[in-house]
Amino acid sequence: MSYDDSGYVSEQYRDASNLGARVVLHGRFSTNRHPWQRWIFDGFDLPGEARILEVGCGPGSLWAENLDRLTKGWNVTLTDASPGMIQEAKDRLADDERFRFRRPADARVLPFGDGAFDAVVANHVLYHVPDRERALSELTRVLGPAGVLYASTNGRNHNREMGRMLRVLFPARPDDDYPQVRVGFSLENGEEQLARWFGDVRRLRRGDSLFVTEVRPLVDYLLSGTAAHAAGRDGEISALVELLERELAARGGIHVTKDTGMFVARK
Repeated sequence: MSYDDSGYVSEQYRDASNLGARVVLHGRFSTNRHPWQRWIFDGFDLPGEARILEVGCGPGSLWAENLDRLTKGWNVTLTDASPGMIQEAKDRLADDERFRFRRPADARVLPFGDGAFDAVVANHVLYHVPDRERALSELTRVLGPAGVLYASTNGRNHNREMGRMLRVLFPARPDDDYPQVRVGFSLENGEEQLARWFGDVRRLRRGDSLFVTEVRPLVDYLLSGTAAHAAGRDGEISALVELLERELAARGGIHVTKDTGMFVARK
């Protein structure tokens, strides 16, 4: 299964439950205490009047966690391929007149006119898209002449220690076979892909890691992703818990590499 497999994506993100387990782990145990969604927003450089599109908005966390920083002149349109995610975003933000919600939209075929937006946000989205060339063509099309794309993603080292952990559940799995390691749109290869469509591409890298001091949230994280189908394998899960508890007792915490950042791409 590839990381941008459509069946995997639709199952993983039909609602925010799997994403929630990941948010909990990163929120509680990240060594960088400045929240991820605030860090993304820090990178925005937009005028007081701006038309903004977010593709793959999920439950609307980027905006819900930065409502105090939005200007009155922004008009924000949120889309996602998952009806469940759109509904959750709407439940959180519908009372704010600056937001519009579009029914499920595919990043490869956006239902908007040419030059409709001043900025597009793709927050950990593009590595899920099977045909990125087509998606980038669409994102470029809906941006105005001075439009900017904010596209966050992971680097090759992100969560690399989790490959070793998952091997307890799947002994034949290579240690480095963690999907984040082999994403098709990463901090290493994203600039080259974006440069075909944008004249100015800048990469921002975030310094961070995890230092996990409780085993259960880490196990929940692992079972929320590609190992979800192992949830009924009680013996393997118990072995994983025992391994992590020994490591926690020996070291006082479990270190996990984080390798994340964002591209700012201007036409």
